[in-house]
Amino acid sequence: MDAILSVHASQPWWFWLALGVALLAVEAAISSEWLLWPAVAAGVVAVLTALGLRLGLGAELGLFAVLTAAATLLSRRLIQRVNPGDAADVNDRSVRLVGQRAQVVQPFVDGRGRVFVSGAEWAAEIDGDAPLPGQSVVVADASGATLKVRAD
Repeated sequence: MDAILSVHASQPWWFWLALGVALLAVEAAISSEWLLWPAVAAGVVAVLTALGLRLGLGAELGLFAVLTAAATLLSRRLIQRVNPGDAADVNDRSVRLVGQRAQVVQPFVDGRGRVFVSGAEWAAEIDGDAPLPGQSVVVADASGATLKVRAD
């Protein structure tokens, strides 16, 4: 611990730079996305101390903590704005079918049948009058591997 305090006392920016690089290396190794912002905060404190801002270890730790918290909170808001959690998964093929026309390939019995859409045959459910095979329907919703359809 004395060695760390000695390095900080003589060249505080090296201390913060080393901490930032170490955090960034761990982040790159484990991809947690939680250590990126502390690494950035350590880099900012390193730049400030290199420019001559001498606050002392306690105040620098406080600045590091505030910058880490601020950067983390701001990044979470940005990520939620750019990538909202309720957006459809681009890999969920069934959700992408909503709104497309499908062709009935197997008659509906008790509201259940099969339709052909987007190059594949799907299990389907319909409320109300069921169209005959060969007629088209529109995909209204998707639930797993079953499509909810409505008459066209």
